[in-house]
Amino acid sequence: MTGKDTGVEIPAAWYSILADLPDYDPLERRPPSDLGPPADGPVRLSPQLPLTMYRQSVSRERHVPIPDEVRAHYERWRPTPLRRAREFEKYLDTPARIYYKHEGVSPSGSHKLNSALAQAYYYKKAGIQELATGTGAGQWGTALAMACRAFGLGCTVFMVRCSYDQKPQRRAIMEMFGARVVPSPSPLTRSGRAVLADDPDSPGSLSIAGSEGIQYAWEGTGRRYASGSAENHVLLHQTVIGQEAIAQMRRLGEFPDVVVAAIGAGSNFAGLAFPFYRESLDERRDTELVAVEPKACPKLTRGRYGWDHHDASGSMPMSKMYSLGHEFVPPVIHAGGLRYHGAAPVVSWMYHQKLMSAVAYGQREVFEAGLAFARTEHIVPAPESAHAIRCVVDRAAQARRTGRETVILFNLSGHGLLDLGAYQQYLDGSLPEDADFDDLVPAGGER
Repeated sequence: MTGKDTGVEIPAAWYSILADLPDYDPLERRPPSDLGPPADGPVRLSPQLPLTMYRQSVSRERHVPIPDEVRAHYERWRPTPLRRAREFEKYLDTPARIYYKHEGVSPSGSHKLNSALAQAYYYKKAGIQELATGTGAGQWGTALAMACRAFGLGCTVFMVRCSYDQKPQRRAIMEMFGARVVPSPSPLTRSGRAVLADDPDSPGSLSIAGSEGIQYAWEGTGRRYASGSAENHVLLHQTVIGQEAIAQMRRLGEFPDVVVAAIGAGSNFAGLAFPFYRESLDERRDTELVAVEPKACPKLTRGRYGWDHHDASGSMPMSKMYSLGHEFVPPVIHAGGLRYHGAAPVVSWMYHQKLMSAVAYGQREVFEAGLAFARTEHIVPAPESAHAIRCVVDRAAQARRTGRETVILFNLSGHGLLDLGAYQQYLDGSLPEDADFDDLVPAGGER
């Protein structure tokens, strides 16, 4: 089912969940290296943002118009398909009806292009010449490289070293679109040099790559840092996903009981779940929103709720969020996009307020679910998306036990056609065991 064959249109505006969270303060930030209470009240967002995106991050206007130039690019692949996973349902022997929103059909192969195009557009209008960023598995870096090419911007991507080595094809795509791709930690920045001095073989992390991207941007003229997740404006741009899904499900006479998506920092989850949060309020439905994370980096289920930095060097203002600590380097897993130490502040607040739930899975059980989905639906999911599928398997089993005809919707946020090496490891039995998490992360934080 696509927009073209059902009459579903691309949304004309993004949805801001801030309009429906009156008790959440989007301006609550602490400055770098300030470990005490804010002395002079909230610290505003970084001035490196174009004013339009800053306003998007703090505005409580429910609908934010999508610029025509950005929407024209969306029309190249949006609306994305909404499918029912009938063969997967048969395999799971469940009365649940399982639907997925397929963001892997985008030119970059994932949902990340939704925000990359918007950010490149706004930075170009602000007179910026080059964007820098950090990327985990490479999905965000790929999307930003394409978006920068579309709007005539330079692009430098600091790619987490373990993913840089695991996924050379992703690196090749970025370079095809003119981006410079640097393995992180690198000798190019103060943060990278510090990490390498302490551990020359560091696998890197999204937090370290983010620090490098920030410092590289600050050290040059005409450069800015583009965030792939966590920030409110990024989550906002992704809400085209959920808005389309609502319209598509309405045409089927369906509404989900459970909405599931993987979470690194939050853009994947927010893109699908936030519009359904609003719709549930309007229709007085009790729809459960579930974020799925890896046991290797369980910021929601094992982290602590408090003030922390978004990057490893502590260069950026602090946010109140669920975090494992900004210096935490997760074990190497193939779902590189989920190896981020913290959850977006607004997602963290919602979790703390029990407006959503979270669950964590190990790498092998995730790939088991991803393989089952591929064999039944003939789509290879990215390792990140396979986390959501693992949760769907459990919810489908619960429906089978109770006999309840549960409607489940999940975000197939990207394809796994460049992750076949990871699937091969699972098939031949060489996929590594999970780490001993009790030795790696703090005990469960306050809820």
